[in-house]
Amino acid sequence: MTVTTPKGFVAAGVRAGIKKSGNRDLALVQNLGPMNSAAAVFTSNRCQANPIMWSKQVIVDGQVSAIVLNSGGANCYTGPQGFQVTHKTAEAVAERLSISAGDVLVCSTGLIGEQLDVNKLVDGVELAAAELSSDNGQLAAEAIMTTDSVSKTAVFESAHGWSVGGMAKGAGMLAPGLATMLVVITTDAVASSQDLDRALRAATRVTFDRLDSDGCMSTNDQVTLMASGASGIAPAFDELAAAVKNVSQSLALQLLRDAEGSSHDIAIRVSKAASEDDAVKVGRSVARNNLFKAAIYGNDPNWGRILAAVGVTDAAFDPYDIDVVINGISVSRKGMPDQSRDLVDLTAREVAIDIVLNAGEHEATVFTNDLTHEYVTENSAYSS
Repeated sequence: MTVTTPKGFVAAGVRAGIKKSGNRDLALVQNLGPMNSAAAVFTSNRCQANPIMWSKQVIVDGQVSAIVLNSGGANCYTGPQGFQVTHKTAEAVAERLSISAGDVLVCSTGLIGEQLDVNKLVDGVELAAAELSSDNGQLAAEAIMTTDSVSKTAVFESAHGWSVGGMAKGAGMLAPGLATMLVVITTDAVASSQDLDRALRAATRVTFDRLDSDGCMSTNDQVTLMASGASGIAPAFDELAAAVKNVSQSLALQLLRDAEGSSHDIAIRVSKAASEDDAVKVGRSVARNNLFKAAIYGNDPNWGRILAAVGVTDAAFDPYDIDVVINGISVSRKGMPDQSRDLVDLTAREVAIDIVLNAGEHEATVFTNDLTHEYVTENSAYSS
C-alpha cells in the first residue's frame, strides 16, 4: 500500500545523516513512465520555503520525472544559500537518474531557520538512487516522517487494472491552504497534467483542506500527483478523480489520527447551511476554538462552547434556530437545552459533532482533534 503500488514507479528511503536521531531522512520517488505528467498544490502561506519556490517553477509545464523529499530540516528562511541547496539537490537527482533538473520536485520538512548540509543531501541522493525499487515504497514513507509516530500510506486499486497510491507525513501544523503537509500520490493511469490538476484540486478541497488540527499552516506544505501511464488504461475523468479523492481522504484522516498528543478525533459536520462556504466557516471556527478542544479532551460535552464558536462567524443563520448533536445526543435545539449533556459519552476516540444551521441545504465536514497536555509539551521543545 505505497506510492510504488502503481506500475511505473520506484522509490527509496535512506539515512542521509540529516536527522540527529539517525533515522531515515531522505526519500526519492522516480516515475519511469512512459508518461511523466504531474500536478501539485502548495501552501498559501506567504512565508514559503526554498523547496516550495523551486517546485512551483518545476510544475509549470506539468512534467515531473522524480521527487526528492528530506526530513530533519525545512530549508526555510535560509536565504540564497538555502535556495542553492535545493537547486543542487535537484541537480544531484538529475545527474544520478539521467533526467533534467527542471523535472525534479524538491520537498523539505523540519525546523525552520537551519541550513541543510548540502553534502549530506547529495550523498543521500546517491545512496537513494542506488536503492530505487518498487519494493521500497514503505521505506520512502518512513523517511519523510518528522514528529509522526507512524508512517501514512494508502492505495486505491481499480477493478479495471489501474491504481492510485500515496504517502504522507504530518502530525502538527495541520491547517488548510491548498495543501496540508507533504503528500505524494502516484497513479499508473493514462492522464494528462491538466486532468491531474483538476482531480488533485477537487480532492484537496474536500480532504486536506478540511483538516484543521491546530490552525497552524506550514511554510512547506505540498501535495503532488504524478502519472506514469504504465497501465496503458485511460479511465474516465470522474473515475480518476474519485480514486484520487479516496486516497487523499485516507491520508488526511491518518494525519488527523496522528496529530501530536491528541486523544480524540473530531468530525464536525455542519448541515442545512445557506452555502458550502458558510458550512466550512462554521466548522472551521469550532475546530479552531481552544475552549471547545480542551472540553473534548476533558470528556466534557460543553455544547455552549460550540454555539459560542458558531456565533463569531458571518455565516447566515438565526442564532436561536440552531441544533447541536454530540455523538448522537441532541443537546441543544433552537437555542434551548434538549437532552441532558450527561447522556453524552466522550470516552471513545471518535467524536461526532453535528451542527444544524437551518438556513439552507448545503453541508460540509471539518476534521480536528482535541487540545491536550501532550500537544503543548511536544511543541514547547520542538527545536531543543
